[in-house]
Amino acid sequence: MKSYINNILAFIILMVVTACGGESKSTETVIENDSDSFIKITQAQFDKLEMKLGTIEKKSFPIKVSVNGMIDVPPENRAVVNATMGGYVRTTPFLIGDKVVKGQTLITLENPEFVNLQQQYLEVNEQLTYLKAEYERHKIMAAENITSQKNYLKSESDYKSALAKHTGLQKQLVMLNISPQNVKEGNIVSTVSIQAPITGSVTKVNVSRGTYVSPASSIMEIINNDHVHLELSVFEKDIMKVKKGQKITFRIPEASNDTFYAEVHLVGTVIEDNRTIKVHGHLEEEGGENFLTGMFVEADIITDDFEANSLPSTAIVSIEEVPNVLVLEKKEGDTYYFTQKEVSIKEEHDGYSIIQETENFGPKTNFLTKGTYNLIGE
Repeated sequence: MKSYINNILAFIILMVVTACGGESKSTETVIENDSDSFIKITQAQFDKLEMKLGTIEKKSFPIKVSVNGMIDVPPENRAVVNATMGGYVRTTPFLIGDKVVKGQTLITLENPEFVNLQQQYLEVNEQLTYLKAEYERHKIMAAENITSQKNYLKSESDYKSALAKHTGLQKQLVMLNISPQNVKEGNIVSTVSIQAPITGSVTKVNVSRGTYVSPASSIMEIINNDHVHLELSVFEKDIMKVKKGQKITFRIPEASNDTFYAEVHLVGTVIEDNRTIKVHGHLEEEGGENFLTGMFVEADIITDDFEANSLPSTAIVSIEEVPNVLVLEKKEGDTYYFTQKEVSIKEEHDGYSIIQETENFGPKTNFLTKGTYNLIGE
């Protein structure tokens, strides 16, 4: 009887040990084999997570000059509006951000001097007909020796002086956007309009109604953003590497995480006080983005390229700021066995990273290039 009970107890203990061992085996993710640690994954898991294997590849990497700069516009796309003659602002309907078209009235100015100018023009215009007739008459008489040379020269001087004054006053009226023809017809105005010199957006308004502006005063500023470019500052030590036609990649860190592209168009020939040289870049796609004048940019000018051993950046996972990869050691049946290796990354470009320890891996070494984070990133 005692032997029978001992046999029953031994059988129960064996069943418990077997059950515990089976449960441990079914949930195991890391196994030990000859003192090496492996990360194991089945073919079903590999396919479900859409994992991929790959080897070290030769890829082209750029040699870059890193610079800072800004979005700018050409000088002809920026205009400061001022007055030809001083006056008091009567109307100023536009605000910062308003769109204006070339020739559109921006503000109107009022000044008694405008009336005085038109009055002088009208008086000279009326005198001009008489002085011209006198000049023609004395010219004929002088040719026939009927009048003295002195009278002829005086009539010529009076006529040409009046003509010069008439022409000057007419030019002033045109500059003030006052029609000389309307003045000749007796239509004298006390206000003049200042028109937009270019099409664009109002970026500054420096006056308000009733403000007196002089010819030296800046009334408004208009910028046309249809054509923007990069204005980059390259340090003196790097400028010999920069040439026209080189590619530029740039970012606007304060506004976007995207990368944009441009090309070196002009390289400056003057060193600024801060020992930098201006480099002018043309954007590849100007109309695709809403770039604003004055935006700060971080840019890389691609001066050359080189080939290096690399892996897709998706194969690399940083653990406590140390890059790691998974190397396929073997495949037995439908099970993959990976080992985790630390590597050093030189640089990254276009989805690939340069691996510095390539001598530690063979040309046919397989790496997990997609899905690495699922296994060690967490």
